[in-house]
Amino acid sequence: MAGSTPVSLTAEAPAGLVPSTAAPRREAHFSPGREAWRRFRRHRLAVVSSIVLLLIVAAIVIGPLLWRLPINEIDFAAKLEGPSWAHPLGTDDLGQDVLARLLYGGRVSLAVGLCAMLVACSVGVLVGAIAGMSRGSVDAVLMWLADLFLSLPTLPLLLLLIYLFRESLKGVLGPEGGVFVLIVAVIGGLRWMQVARLVRAQILSIREKEFIEAARALGASTVRQVVRHILPNALGPVIVAATIDVAAAIIQESTLSFLGLGFPPDIPTWGRVLFDAKDTIDIAPHWALFSGAAIFFTVLTINFIGDGLRDAFDPRRVL
Repeated sequence: MAGSTPVSLTAEAPAGLVPSTAAPRREAHFSPGREAWRRFRRHRLAVVSSIVLLLIVAAIVIGPLLWRLPINEIDFAAKLEGPSWAHPLGTDDLGQDVLARLLYGGRVSLAVGLCAMLVACSVGVLVGAIAGMSRGSVDAVLMWLADLFLSLPTLPLLLLLIYLFRESLKGVLGPEGGVFVLIVAVIGGLRWMQVARLVRAQILSIREKEFIEAARALGASTVRQVVRHILPNALGPVIVAATIDVAAAIIQESTLSFLGLGFPPDIPTWGRVLFDAKDTIDIAPHWALFSGAAIFFTVLTINFIGDGLRDAFDPRRVL
């Protein structure tokens, strides 16, 4: 009848308009990591840089297994040759293969960058957490110490420390191990201040949030509050700072090797190869160009990845 209301919604409805009785579709589960990955993928330059960096790392790790020319094989008949099928990146003044030396040196340079970053982040997170959770004199002393280290000139201090302790560590850990430990400790020991300030600022903001107050009301200790609740929410800026520290450590190690104060001459780090090539750059530019390009592209890709991570972990930025 016109104007009447059906008893059942499905009694007089057409077959195609019958409501579905299927279960409603579940929404995708939200997680901070998935959201950060979605935002990072929108930064195209960071994604391309990640692919390039992965290719560089794969070449460094797998390359020596495929390209088996010795790094110290001397062939004066082939010295300062340009790129060829036998030597894709040419040779140096002793006839040594530049590709083999750059593949080996990349392992050392990246290892220095990663280890120095771990030292800087570990010390920085520890100091920043103590300063952020403390009040009064402890916080003031730690931040004064960070300001003191920030005011020191980095390169002259690096040169002085390496000059003072290099020979003693060589005698204890060997020529390669002693220099590696010294460079990592010195570079990492002079890069923790920025991380400490970031962690302290994050903790000062997060420790007043409602979920921290709830954890404190439930009897959580200070260490548990920091480890389980505060630090996981403060890792975004730390990850970004870690990428910057890797790039900075690679540049500083290359600078030390270029100045002749890094690894011994028989260990071909990228900076050492560039140092050896400086005297023949006019007659054999390939030697310096390829070693400089390895440093340039590695540092550039790491910096772009850091930019992408900064945008991914910044909640104020719309992506």
